[in-house]
Amino acid sequence: MQPRNMSMSGVVDLAAVKAAGEAKAKAEQARAEAARNGGAPAAPALVTEVTEATFESDVLQRSTEVPVVVHFWTDRADASVQLQETLERLAATYAGRIVVARIDVYANQLLVQQFGVQGIPAVFAVLAGQAMPLFQGAAPEDQVREVLDQLVAVAEQRFGITGVPAEEGAEVPVAEERPPTAQEIALSAAHDALDQGDLGGAIQAYRNVLSDDPSNAEAKLGLAQAELLRRVEGADAQAARKAAADAPADVAAQIAVADLDLVGGHVEDAFGRLVDTVRRTVGEDRETVRLRLLELFEVIGADDPRVTAARAALARVLF
Repeated sequence: MQPRNMSMSGVVDLAAVKAAGEAKAKAEQARAEAARNGGAPAAPALVTEVTEATFESDVLQRSTEVPVVVHFWTDRADASVQLQETLERLAATYAGRIVVARIDVYANQLLVQQFGVQGIPAVFAVLAGQAMPLFQGAAPEDQVREVLDQLVAVAEQRFGITGVPAEEGAEVPVAEERPPTAQEIALSAAHDALDQGDLGGAIQAYRNVLSDDPSNAEAKLGLAQAELLRRVEGADAQAARKAAADAPADVAAQIAVADLDLVGGHVEDAFGRLVDTVRRTVGEDRETVRLRLLELFEVIGADDPRVTAARAALARVLF
């Protein structure tokens, strides 16, 4: 994939004047506080693994002091790994004037949705709490450096944010890699099975994770995806759609087409079909359709606006 948005054009429009003024004031206050304490603030870790739980502190709050380069990535894609290595090398050369926050797309679906990530790898900048797209897809190092140069210039000129440059020759800290937990290893094995098309193995692996941690959102999402893919595996889409059209009251036929619609990216069609089927059914049939609809909500994610709209439609039908 070719890089796009390889410029900082549009930054001024995205950055509100009020926010810029507040960021400058905070930056000046931090420098003044450091001076009163007889030294400079400590250089930040150049690379941080960020999650939904740490996003506010590691990205939003930090972005008032240093430009934060947010990389949505996965270690299962070569392009993501290569770009992460490039960003880490370049972060070291900027010596504290930028930091890199990497976010695993599989483990942080809410952030993926909030940033509107369309593909990976995807890179954004956050300055004074404001996000702006930099580029998407693999990019050569010289182009990435050009974008980061512009980011550093905009951060200083527009926001007064300079980061915490290290003294020449000083060692600048990089976040240490921690060993994966047993649960993370199990999740990785489940993801690998799913990527390799071993749907039965993936389903069992996700269930194993959930048996130890029933609230694990990543495992719930993976399980819902794997079960959906297994249901449509080998399905004759044309025959399924004809069966559903010929028998609107056939619950199994309507559910089968909804599954196919979701896999094909027709999310609203899938949800609408099942909501209409709930409206037309009663008793066990209605409950069967309702439960399948809830499963499909899991595949898309609770915070997706299409899920929110469908939940409201389902509630109107049921109550």
